[in-house]
Amino acid sequence: MANFISGLGPGGSMWASLFEGFGQNLLLFFTTILLAIPLGLIITYATMSKFKPLSYFSKVFVWIIRGTPLMLQLFVVFFVPGLLFDIHMKSRMTAAMIAFVINYAAYFSEIYRGGIESIDKGQYEAGQVLGLTKAHIFFRIVLMQVVKRIVAPMSNEIMTLIKDTALARTIAVAEIMMSAERFTKQGVIWPLFATALFFLAMCGILTLLFNFIEKKLDYYHA
Repeated sequence: MANFISGLGPGGSMWASLFEGFGQNLLLFFTTILLAIPLGLIITYATMSKFKPLSYFSKVFVWIIRGTPLMLQLFVVFFVPGLLFDIHMKSRMTAAMIAFVINYAAYFSEIYRGGIESIDKGQYEAGQVLGLTKAHIFFRIVLMQVVKRIVAPMSNEIMTLIKDTALARTIAVAEIMMSAERFTKQGVIWPLFATALFFLAMCGILTLLFNFIEKKLDYYHA
C-alpha cells in the first residue's frame, strides 16, 4: 500500500510517510490498551487491599502518575535509567510504551475502583445467602454491572489515548505528527492538517465501537 502511494508522486510520498507514521501511533495505542487494562486491574486490587502498606503504596503511586504530565513521564522513562544506572533505552518506542502503559494503567485503575465500589453491598450479601463463593458473586453478579458502569469513562480515556500517542514525538518516536512536521519545515503545510483526518477516523471508529458495546450492555441495568 505504501509503495503504491509513493508511486503517485511527491504527494503520494507524503501520504505514504503519514501512513507509516500513523502506524507507529496505532502500535503504541494497541500496545497500551493490551497491557494497561490488566495492569490497571492489578493496581485496583492493590489499592483496595486490606494490607495497608500495599494499599498506601498503590495510592501514592497512582497519585504521582495522575498528578504529573505524561510528557514528563516520557522523559523520565527514556532519560533517567541512563543518567542514574547507565541503562540506556535501545528503542525510543519501547520507552514510549512503558510510559504510556504505566500512565494509563493508573487512570484505568481508578475507573475500575469507582465501578467496583459503586455496586451495592446488598448484592454481595444476597450472593452469600445463596451460597455462592466470592469469585462466583463477582463473575456472575457484579462483573457485568461494573463493566456497564465503566464503559463511558473508559471510552473517554481510550479516545484520549489515541490522541496522546502524538506526545511520543517528544522523545523522537517517528509518529504521524513528526512525519507531518518534517514536510511543514519544507514549506508544505497540508500534511500537518491531514493528520486530523487520521485521528478523526480512528476516533470515529472507536465511537461506533463503544456505542455498540453500550447498547449490548443495556440488558444489565445499573
